Amino acid sequence: MGCNSCSSAKDGQPKGCKNNGTCGTDGCNKLTVFDWLSNMSLPSGSLPFSYVEIRFKNGRKNFFKNTENLSLSIGDIVATESSPGHDVGIVTLTGELVRIQMKKKKVELDSEEIKKVYRKASQKDIDIWQKARDREEVMKVRAREIAIRLELQMKISDIEFQGDGSKATFYYTAEERVDFRQLIKEFAHEFSTRIEMRQVGFRQEAARLGGIGSCGRELCCSTWLTDFRSVNTSAARYQQLSLNPQKLAGQCGKLKCCLNYELDAYIDALNNFPKTDIKLQTEKGTAVCQKIDIFKGLLWYAYEGEWMNWHRISTEDVNEIITTNKNNEKVASLEDFASELLEDTKTDFENVVGQDSLTRFDQPKRSKRRNRNKRKSKNKKPSEKQTTASNKTKEGNSNNTNKSNNQRNKKRKSRNRNNDKT
Repeated sequence: MGCNSCSSAKDGQPKGCKNNGTCGTDGCNKLTVFDWLSNMSLPSGSLPFSYVEIRFKNGRKNFFKNTENLSLSIGDIVATESSPGHDVGIVTLTGELVRIQMKKKKVELDSEEIKKVYRKASQKDIDIWQKARDREEVMKVRAREIAIRLELQMKISDIEFQGDGSKATFYYTAEERVDFRQLIKEFAHEFSTRIEMRQVGFRQEAARLGGIGSCGRELCCSTWLTDFRSVNTSAARYQQLSLNPQKLAGQCGKLKCCLNYELDAYIDALNNFPKTDIKLQTEKGTAVCQKIDIFKGLLWYAYEGEWMNWHRISTEDVNEIITTNKNNEKVASLEDFASELLEDTKTDFENVVGQDSLTRFDQPKRSKRRNRNKRKSKNKKPSEKQTTASNKTKEGNSNNTNKSNNQRNKKRKSRNRNNDKT
């Protein structure tokens, strides 16, 4: 659900949310929460839970105590306690769900770290907050220029102003320890505000900034994932994935969190599979495992020396062969158990779309018109009109030749007569 400013413009281009974090419906923000207890009323005599969850810029959330007993609902902009001054945030969760979230994140109710909610934000508070938020992008560019000039091995990823504009928090990532004492001095002189440097990990950086993953959806860490579990390369091995770092790594540069989503299903399915390093002993020869299909329950084996011929065998048959080998007995051959023999692992190109070859664009094009004209001239048969016209031309030519011969004969006769007279 989005606000009205997310609609399209007159020319069809999207406007985009220009509220800069003050969306009234809280639908354009990260880590949004659906209150599924909102339509349920409290039992008679029970007081509402006095703690609320408030979200600040990007995915930063904290729990605050409603000491003034304000009637707060999701989407309200409030002024909260901070050190020093006050901060401005948006209420994301109220009621009994806050109690469950605090218990899940192991936050005690009597903790001194939990601060208070002062009041609902006035228009003056919102104006100061928005002016401070408008300065963040320009400051981030300038801060990166200063860090590069000082040759510090760090990356400033985000800047967050406090609600009253009295303090700016710089979030950065670095692989090693950074001495930024001179950097803070230049920042304080350049921006004329109180500076706080906070180092975050690469996963936290991706969660704050957000983005689109290789699946085409928004990053899980910036939309709903709050706890970051460690991801190992063994998760990719269990799922039979190639250990390609370009495909397995996310935008944070670490292994993708989604590798853990289906890992338990793969581990449960692999319990019935034999170990792939076990060789099968047969009278025909020793067979080695080449490939497995976890969800279909199939394994492919090939004899040593005949690596191109793969035999597809089910897990039950493989376990049976292994038990016979443990009893010092050999099976006759894999062909007795194989359901299919793969002669060659290469797959030919199939003419699905009506295309002849994949390299058809690499070869230069030949002129087809000349060949077509030659073929047409050879294959053409003379029609009746053409035959009559050709006969007429032949008859005309024969008549002309006869006339010319008669004239020549007459001239010769006249010459002979004149010679006889003389």
